[in-house]
Amino acid sequence: MEIEMSALPKTWILDLDGTIVRHNGYKVDGTDSLLEGVDSLLSQIKENDMVVFITSRKRECKEMTEHFLDEHGIRYDYIIYGAPYGERILVNDRKPSGLKMAYAINTNRDEACADKIEENPAL
Repeated sequence: MEIEMSALPKTWILDLDGTIVRHNGYKVDGTDSLLEGVDSLLSQIKENDMVVFITSRKRECKEMTEHFLDEHGIRYDYIIYGAPYGERILVNDRKPSGLKMAYAINTNRDEACADKIEENPAL
């Protein structure tokens, strides 16, 4: 699927387990492992975009998690630990021009997001 967005800076809110790294890999394998193809998603994130990871991992996993992300060159601005296991709901307004200010992409667990984000300067 292709998603068309404006050229404005964006805020990326990304889950961690099952989306960027193998779900519970750090528990099962003793370490995280990047999902195959996740680099395609991460390469779409521009330098002036904000990256927020949200995870159900406990705060005790902070050092291990951030070390793994840093080691793999995965940029982030914030990580929210201890999120509930249930759904994550994003609510945002629409600009008066009609520009949608929120998108949600659901992927299959442990499969990298294959959606292509295209910028449209006319938006």
